[in-house]
Amino acid sequence: DPMVQCIIEESGEHLFAGAGELHLEICLKDLEEDHACIPLKKSDPVVSYRETVSEESDQTCLSKSPNKHNRLFMKACPMPDGLPEDIDKGEVNPRDDFKVRGRFLADKYDYDVTEARKIWSFGPDGTGPNLLMDCTKGVQYLNEIKDSVVAGFQWATKEGVLAEENLRGVRFNIYDVTLHADAIHRGGGQIIPTARRCLYACMLTAQPRIMEPVYLCEIQCPEVAVGGIYGVLNRRRGHVFEEMQVAGTPMFVVKAYLPVNESFGFTADLRSNTGGQAFPQCVFDHW
Repeated sequence: DPMVQCIIEESGEHLFAGAGELHLEICLKDLEEDHACIPLKKSDPVVSYRETVSEESDQTCLSKSPNKHNRLFMKACPMPDGLPEDIDKGEVNPRDDFKVRGRFLADKYDYDVTEARKIWSFGPDGTGPNLLMDCTKGVQYLNEIKDSVVAGFQWATKEGVLAEENLRGVRFNIYDVTLHADAIHRGGGQIIPTARRCLYACMLTAQPRIMEPVYLCEIQCPEVAVGGIYGVLNRRRGHVFEEMQVAGTPMFVVKAYLPVNESFGFTADLRSNTGGQAFPQCVFDHW
């Protein structure tokens, strides 16, 4: 099944990631009964969150390397609405020509063209919806530490500062770098942890937030069952934004946003409250 991801944690636990609750249940049932043929100990399903920032860092963050010879100055700020989605869709990606990409960001999102051309990396995993931008002016030896700073950036965006979840929609600007003249004193061991600490400081000074995933639920039901649907959704922090009758039939279609965290057992709950007359379909919509 190409949709399932399996991760082995340091503690020895196996994590399974899938498309939804039912999908995971079926996979684990197959594993338990057909493949492993042993009883499995399963935890309740967990939801993956994303971390972001809500405003620009209120100060420039400085981090010194362990040997005190190198310094990084950075800030974090949120991306404009729509840019993380463009990166997810591949309209802005690391393989684009830097001039074309810079022009696109300047035209659509009002980025400074010279800064937009100097995107060092996307993260996490080299393709994610976070940017590391070089806003420095005439720093010596900068290209020699680029790979180390990018490695620190990938590390920091993979494990955020609040809950060690992936970051989303954060732009990090490097404003100044002071480096030791001798290459021995500015190796990866000095720069990578320094960059990571500096990026964490940027996030902490930029009002960090946790974003939760939200499903778009489309529920079909007869008119008598609509009240039951509202009751279930209200108990689960759901938010109905559209309700319409299907022309020429007694069926209603209710569209609502439902946090993924509240969606476990939603189908069974809905059926029991509407006498089995409501049919939900959930698809991931936004963070």
